[in-house]
Amino acid sequence: MLELLTGLGLATSAGLNAYIPLLAVGLLSRYTDLIALPSSWDWLGNGWTLAILAVLLAIETVADKIPVLDHANDVVQTLVRPTAGGLVFGAASGAQTATVRDPGTFFAGHTWVPVVAGVVISLTVHGMKATARPVINASTVGFGAPVASTIEDIVSVTLSVVAIVLPLLVLVLLAAIIGGFWWLRRRRTRRRAAKRSARAAQQAARQLAQAPGLPH
Repeated sequence: MLELLTGLGLATSAGLNAYIPLLAVGLLSRYTDLIALPSSWDWLGNGWTLAILAVLLAIETVADKIPVLDHANDVVQTLVRPTAGGLVFGAASGAQTATVRDPGTFFAGHTWVPVVAGVVISLTVHGMKATARPVINASTVGFGAPVASTIEDIVSVTLSVVAIVLPLLVLVLLAAIIGGFWWLRRRRTRRRAAKRSARAAQQAARQLAQAPGLPH
């Protein structure tokens, strides 16, 4: 179950930022004893892999903080983030960490399951993020984009580390993320309802102004 929580946390992190969990897993496996990747995933700790991921992360970090450009980035990341989620979930399901000493037993005989699960989880989180961002941009005239993006990056880093070091806390962080998106969704619904009411009131006022006067 702990390896499931580790994979869940990393895949969710990938839904927010594709490269942070990949870098976290690669760096921690290369330079620490916090995670030991199975041989088939050793490439994540390769120096060239880490360098490429670092460059891609820098590009996305900038693009995601600029209004309009962040939307274009989300479109591109519709493919990248789920792929990253599948990779980190697959790697985590066979990795040994401080809390997972017998990796692979949960998905024994079904090595494709964690990859598919990671893709689905990351795609879901990415969809929530892509839906929430226009609301933030519209309500803050674009000034909220860098703030929201920075918060997402912090959450992504925290989730990645917690998923490896203390996976039980993943459930708490996921509950907070879901609560935040639910609040944004309700806010968006209220804003739409308010706009519809305002348009209806304006239309009624125009019709009243254009109506012929009543005879005396």
